[in-house]
Amino acid sequence: MKTREEINRMIEEEGVEFIRLQFTDIFGLLKNIAVTPGQLDKILANQFSFEGSSVFGDRYDYEDELYLYPQPDTFMILPWRPQQGKVAKVVCDICDADGKPFALSTRTILKNVLKQADEAGYMIMADPECEFFLFHTDENGLPTTQSHEMAGYLDVSPVDFGENARRDMVLMLEEMGFEVESSHHEHAPAQHEIDFQEAEALQTADAIQTFRFAVRSIAKRFGLYATFMPLPKADVAGSGMHVNMTLLKDGRNAFRNADGSVSEDARYFIGGILKHAKALAAISNPTVNSYKRLLFGRKAPQRITWADKGEKAMVRLHHGKDDTKIELRFPDGASNPYLLFASCISAGLDGIKNRIDPGEAFCEGCGARDLDRLPEDLKEAVNCLVSDPVLTEALGKEFVDIYADIKRREWRDFMMVVSDWEINRYLGKL
Repeated sequence: MKTREEINRMIEEEGVEFIRLQFTDIFGLLKNIAVTPGQLDKILANQFSFEGSSVFGDRYDYEDELYLYPQPDTFMILPWRPQQGKVAKVVCDICDADGKPFALSTRTILKNVLKQADEAGYMIMADPECEFFLFHTDENGLPTTQSHEMAGYLDVSPVDFGENARRDMVLMLEEMGFEVESSHHEHAPAQHEIDFQEAEALQTADAIQTFRFAVRSIAKRFGLYATFMPLPKADVAGSGMHVNMTLLKDGRNAFRNADGSVSEDARYFIGGILKHAKALAAISNPTVNSYKRLLFGRKAPQRITWADKGEKAMVRLHHGKDDTKIELRFPDGASNPYLLFASCISAGLDGIKNRIDPGEAFCEGCGARDLDRLPEDLKEAVNCLVSDPVLTEALGKEFVDIYADIKRREWRDFMMVVSDWEINRYLGKL
């Protein structure tokens, strides 16, 4: 853990002039308060307060002030900022005036779930596969959905117009301490993926937030806009955020037996994910647009299935010579990583606790089967979440009630808009 003295030395040696105190709201959006190093004593004494309603994206009336508690291990300098007057950032926990962790903070929720996992003897490791689009901006610097490129899966320059931006992203991320495993152009024009090494779940959730912040900031330097929106354009592959998970017990992979075979814990973890899949969708696919990716985006899973190969299954078991992990293929980049991990871990551990068998692995082309599907829209997913006692207990009933109310209002806002499609379809006929 970084000490106060180490942080002070980094600030002085690197010429840091601003520090971003960062936290994540209920939607997974990064927020911050910027301060100068002269405020370091106040920062480390947890004396910076802010309006509590901002935790809810100002979509819920919360009148009390909350306090930022910086986590020293997350302090890092942002390498893409000016070399003179450098900027650093630190991830903060959210607490109330008495110093008690704020129960409605999504980072707190994940920490509580991980504590329960630890009490059951498990450490959860996770690594994401982060997909995003790089689009042009307009003359005002605002994002568009335009791109001149026509590159496809694993294409290179000069077809891949975003290669230089992606390369700088990787280099900057590595300078920030990320171990990037790979990067490539994805299936759709202007779509990219960067993968980084697995870590403990809380550390990975923090890293995802830093990753998104870095990718957007570096894209801007190239006159581009990076978006993690699930399906910004019709008839193309949507952007997901597949998550690979491994459970460690006594330092070994709990998804593998001593002889290298797949363990019962792995099967039961998958069973828990499948059982709670419809409720999980409200967290893993949290926007109206998310369901357009699931229903119509290419290569996105629709049915509640698992398999050990192929791209159709919602959950995939990777069982290699030296490693076994479970890949969740349904989440997208609009999800809050703290909530996503908390809910999926809770579902998986429920599967282990109650020995929920996932059934036979899905086999494409093996004949018709009566397979259940993920929710078709956000409204259905939210209704499934509030009806799921396991996830409600894991996330907290008060949190679920607030989250569901906000998301139902989001659905109503969507339904109130008369689209061009409706005008074109009905105006001249009815």
